[in-house]
Amino acid sequence: MGLKTFSGGIHPHDNKVYSKDKKIEILPIPQKIVIPLSQHIGSPSKPIVQVGDEVLAGQKIADAGGFVSIPMHSSISGKVTKLAKFNHPTGITVQGIEITGDGEDKWVELSDDTNYMDLPANEMKDRISKAGICGMGGAGFPTHVKLSPPEGKTIDTIILNGVECEPYLTADYRIMLEQTEDIISGLKILMKVVDAKNGVVGIEANKPDAIKIFKNLLKTEKNIKVVGLHLKYPQGAEKQLIYASTKRKVPSKGGLPMDVKVVVQNVGTAIAVYEAVRYNKPLVERVITVSGKIVKDPKNIKARIGTYYSDLLEFCGGTTEEIGKVISGGPMMGFAIPSLDTPMTKGSSGLLLFNKKEAHKKQEDVCLHCGRCVDICPMNLVPSLIAHHVRNNDWDSAEKFGVMDCIKCGSCAYVCPSHIKLIQWIDIGKIKVSESRQK
Repeated sequence: MGLKTFSGGIHPHDNKVYSKDKKIEILPIPQKIVIPLSQHIGSPSKPIVQVGDEVLAGQKIADAGGFVSIPMHSSISGKVTKLAKFNHPTGITVQGIEITGDGEDKWVELSDDTNYMDLPANEMKDRISKAGICGMGGAGFPTHVKLSPPEGKTIDTIILNGVECEPYLTADYRIMLEQTEDIISGLKILMKVVDAKNGVVGIEANKPDAIKIFKNLLKTEKNIKVVGLHLKYPQGAEKQLIYASTKRKVPSKGGLPMDVKVVVQNVGTAIAVYEAVRYNKPLVERVITVSGKIVKDPKNIKARIGTYYSDLLEFCGGTTEEIGKVISGGPMMGFAIPSLDTPMTKGSSGLLLFNKKEAHKKQEDVCLHCGRCVDICPMNLVPSLIAHHVRNNDWDSAEKFGVMDCIKCGSCAYVCPSHIKLIQWIDIGKIKVSESRQK
């Protein structure tokens, strides 16, 4: 197979051995959940329940806060016990709805619409919007918004992201093996919604069995193909995946995939889309990887949205050593969080635990001007120079040299021999430049 890729990038050890062969297990219904009202890019959701209200699993408990927003649903049946601020997987606190379960898992009524592919595209998109679906690869962009290109923009290709290039994470890999047909059904729905003639499933070379099973199931489909991709990070980033799969280059300076007639969706999102359109099922559960060498029994777990990370770790038997760091997501782009009393969200792809030695922070040294960060930057930037301008509060120069184009993949910091916290500096630059634009 001719594997495809992009320029730049790095090759960190994938550390997927801990969980890649672990079939998906279903977590027992948690006694208590918290549904954060910010699980997506855009305006927070607005609660429509009060303390004391009885709710069913799948019941809407918050409306979308605008077009770029999504509704929220309870993932268990029980009673609303708090409306307050709670921990969030990004390390901050946000408004959320606490629900204490009744242990019965009573659901709203779902239906099986076997003729779902005959639905008009607008009805499909409406069901996706009402189901509260956002990107499940981590970014959390509302799916119905991605499927609503502005006037004059046409989409001819839907790319499903099955790369999962972050080390340790194997949730997408397992769903590709265990729910292949649902993913393909979701892809076909996505293609119909935007009238795209072509579908692509991009999968990295370290998942040959997933590539094989998709190729086998799609061999009679003339307009959907599987693209094998080189093992490289960040192969799963949207712009890099689009270029590797189609050779189309998304413009810099704010360019979007739709500028090259492409929409990218995660394979997990495709399953959620299929379940929403066929069964009118809201997004209330997902598969998440719990891993790390100190985890007693690493797993890929299907759990209800709002489940505490502490419940997930307990299901894996806890740890063999004292915890030095907890990361929500992957080690490259995830967030270090201060507490396991944090609920998982629709974008929670992983829970990683490291011992104190693994978590040791190295001190920053002076820049050696070695150029390693330049060589590997997938966006062709000069990260050390951008960080220099940010350190000197020179926001105009930081913007001039592309601070807003950085995808924060962390490759530059990974290779820096001086251990400069390049992503932290660039992140500060992004915030400051955004603030200056609003003045």
